[in-house]
Parts: sequence; structure tokens; C-alpha cells
Amino acid sequence: MSRESDVIVAPEQFAANVKWDAQGLAPAIVQDHNTKEVLTLAYMNEESLRRSVQSGETWFWSRSRQEFWHKGATSGNVQRIVSLSYDCDGDALLVGVEPAGPACHTGRVSCFFNKAALENGSADQGGSVGAGAESERVLGQEPENAAGRFDVLGELEGIIAERDRERPEGAYTTYLFEKGIDKILKKVGEETAESIIAAKNGDNAELRLEVSDLIYHLLVLLQERKLPLDEIMDELARRHERPRRD
Repeated sequence: MSRESDVIVAPEQFAANVKWDAQGLAPAIVQDHNTKEVLTLAYMNEESLRRSVQSGETWFWSRSRQEFWHKGATSGNVQRIVSLSYDCDGDALLVGVEPAGPACHTGRVSCFFNKAALENGSADQGGSVGAGAESERVLGQEPENAAGRFDVLGELEGIIAERDRERPEGAYTTYLFEKGIDKILKKVGEETAESIIAAKNGDNAELRLEVSDLIYHLLVLLQERKLPLDEIMDELARRHERPRRD
């Protein structure tokens, strides 16, 4: 539901209200519609905005290559547009999206992963959990910087997708994709069994290693089947929202 202060602008008037710069561009801030995390900053002109609106996916103008680019055209990490707005001055765009994968070319979820060490000593909530925090984590309690706990899954998903696309020689992930679904399923089964054995033996150090291997091979399986991790997370969210029966 829109807030009372929101102003709904007709599509034909939207682009006309944007204050394009001397090059005909406006910065476009791309934000995950669900998590509200800022994913990247790119640039749009009137034509890329039109393409974005018509296709329902993000299109930008590359200032370095001087050409249009459709996010996810080669990587598959498209961004489905959920909301589109301009700021009070009309000189910046905000694009709310549901991403199909990492936004950054490095394979990270967001392009904004270089964090400043603030003088007051406070830590950015998007940082990774350090060893100290890990050792103090208690089941059922989230660490203070929980917002970035699972960023590595998105990064790993992006790296695996890149391996699938480029197939670099000598990479283990390339080997799995070239061997095909049967080999990948065999590895998932092996790592599952090894995780069970480690848990049964009460060896948490070994369990940590085996579960890490299992998660990696599950992500390879999802890439092989072209099933985005986001769909798994959405399914978990839907189950969490269902009424409990116990």
C-alpha cells in the first residue's frame, strides 16, 4: 500500500519529470525490494528507462562503453522491477527490484562491500561475522551484524554461475558441470552421507567442513537446474509465514 505522501505519476509523464544531466543521464540507485539492501548505482537515459519499463527488467546506459546494457543478459542475474521512483529534485532514480542473482560483477550480492572503518569504532551492519562473534553465537539468537550473515551464499552462487558460463579449464566446478547432473547428484549424496557421519561422531569441526562441502554442491546442483537460490529463500519464507500446527 502506498504511503499518503506518495505521488503516482503516469508512465508518459514520468520520464518528462526527470531532470536529465547534460549527457542525458540520471543516476539510478538499484535496491533489493525485499531486503532493502542497496545493490548498485548505474545510469539511465530516457531510452534505457523506456526499455526498463516495457520489459519489466533493468536496462542502463554504460558511460564507458557508450551503449545500452541489460542487467543479466549474459549472467542470467536479471533484475525484475517492482517499483520505480524519482527523488524530490527529480535528478535521481530509485529502482526496487527482485534480483535473480548477485548484482555485482565480482559475484557479490551488492557492489557496496568496501566498508569504512569508522572513527567511533562502530561496525557496519553489512560486514561479515568474525571468529569471535561466531564462537559466541547461540542458536535462536542473531548476532548484532546479522544483516550480512549469508552474503557469502549469494557470492558463491555468482561464482558458480560464472564457472558454468565460462568453463575455465582446470576448475573443479567446470569439471562438475562437464560431467553433468549424475556426477553432481553423486557428490551431493556423498557429502550428505559424510555430514551424517560427522554429526553421528559428535565431531563439530568435521561437521563444519562436510556441511560446507554439501552446501557448495547443492548450489552447483541449483545452477545445473537453473533454479535460483532466491526461490529457495522465498519458499522458506512462505513456510515460515504459515500457521504452526504443533
